[in-house]
Amino acid sequence: MTTRTGPSPDPTPPPPPAPAAERRSWLRDHSELGVCVLLLALGVLVLTDALTMDVDITQRGPVGPKTVPIVVGVGLLVIAALLAVDVLRGGRGEAEGGEDIDLSEPADWRTVLLLSGIFLGAAVLIEPAGFPFAGALLFWGAAFALGSRRVDRDPLIAAVLSLFTYVVFDKLLGVPLPGGPLMGVL
Repeated sequence: MTTRTGPSPDPTPPPPPAPAAERRSWLRDHSELGVCVLLLALGVLVLTDALTMDVDITQRGPVGPKTVPIVVGVGLLVIAALLAVDVLRGGRGEAEGGEDIDLSEPADWRTVLLLSGIFLGAAVLIEPAGFPFAGALLFWGAAFALGSRRVDRDPLIAAVLSLFTYVVFDKLLGVPLPGGPLMGVL
């Protein structure tokens, strides 16, 4: 039995790169396709919901409650398709040059959590307390979470804005909003 030392007469070529690595690289280069998928899913959801909407009672003319959701759904599908074509042709999103964002700073989770809590609190309070109170809490809380500390004027502005919004939607547009304790007053 003889053993050879040295290079073998027919060296085997190196194995091809792993397909998973190529796929990850391609997906990383075309990550905007994720936005296309999201827009496509949202468009399908909006169109499905709009087309299955029961509108016999509320139909008052040629333009009914289905019109705007159908337009929005079709618009989402068109935008998803156009964006996908652009990305597959090599288009890339450009970084925003005018933003004053320091990417080395950590995220401001306190503000995000405050805004989330205020939004959820307003959503819970809208039925028992009414839209004017819940809206005022939402407007004032959002201003506070975003840095305004003017307790002498912010609650007043929030209350006026909330009452104005309530009157416009409930009285002028005919969109019923819960009034809460103010139901008999307004």
